Amino acid sequence: MGAGHAHKLYRHGHSPVHALPPHCKLAAVFCFVLVVVSTPREAMWAFGLYAALLAAVAAVARVPAGFLLKRLVVEVPFVAFALLMPFVVPGEQTSVLGVSVSVPGLWGAWNVLAKATLGVAASVLLASTTELRAVLLGLQRLKLPPLLVQIASFMIRYGDVVTDEMRRMSIARRSRGFEARGVRQWRVLAASAGALFIRSYERGERVHLAMVSRGYTGAMPVIDEVTATRTQWAYAAALPALALVVCLLGWTL
Repeated sequence: MGAGHAHKLYRHGHSPVHALPPHCKLAAVFCFVLVVVSTPREAMWAFGLYAALLAAVAAVARVPAGFLLKRLVVEVPFVAFALLMPFVVPGEQTSVLGVSVSVPGLWGAWNVLAKATLGVAASVLLASTTELRAVLLGLQRLKLPPLLVQIASFMIRYGDVVTDEMRRMSIARRSRGFEARGVRQWRVLAASAGALFIRSYERGERVHLAMVSRGYTGAMPVIDEVTATRTQWAYAAALPALALVVCLLGWTL
């Protein structure tokens, strides 16, 4: 992937958060999410402070609230699951707006919603301030198994390739007057899916042969060596460190 490859979550900018090395941001987000998950669900005030910390990071990164909120839509499955918990989890019952719900279910729903929302928000902030190529370099720097990094790299690269191929096939179908209106059109869509799989598989084989012919032996060469200073590590550690203080207070108060 070239340096100009950017994903839809990325928001170009020149903030201090954008300037941090990717492995520093990855480690900071991982530690932050770990602290959030470790926080007792009863300490509701702690989750408000976590949200304030993320809001401060978003302000420093110059990421608008609207941009962040729109990307939180990915959390909808967690919300749907959490909303069912008060009705399916057994235990003591209470009345909310005239509806009988489970007390353990309410706590479970709150636990899932609060922690999932904060985790997704932290991930969105990471993605909005870090290009995909930089994320992969950061994973390499953090000594993630090289095979996993390569798989992620190929997934990102070929995700765009397959999506573009799907778009061209869709345009070709529409240019011939095809519209998927019912079950009768499923046969055409199934044939298109099969053709897409075959084209993607064949393209993967060609790319692999081209890589082998150029000396590929199972490991991608490291072109850009990403390093970080102690100051940059300190800046990145500020978020999880403050979150850890909040977590400890949540367990003691």
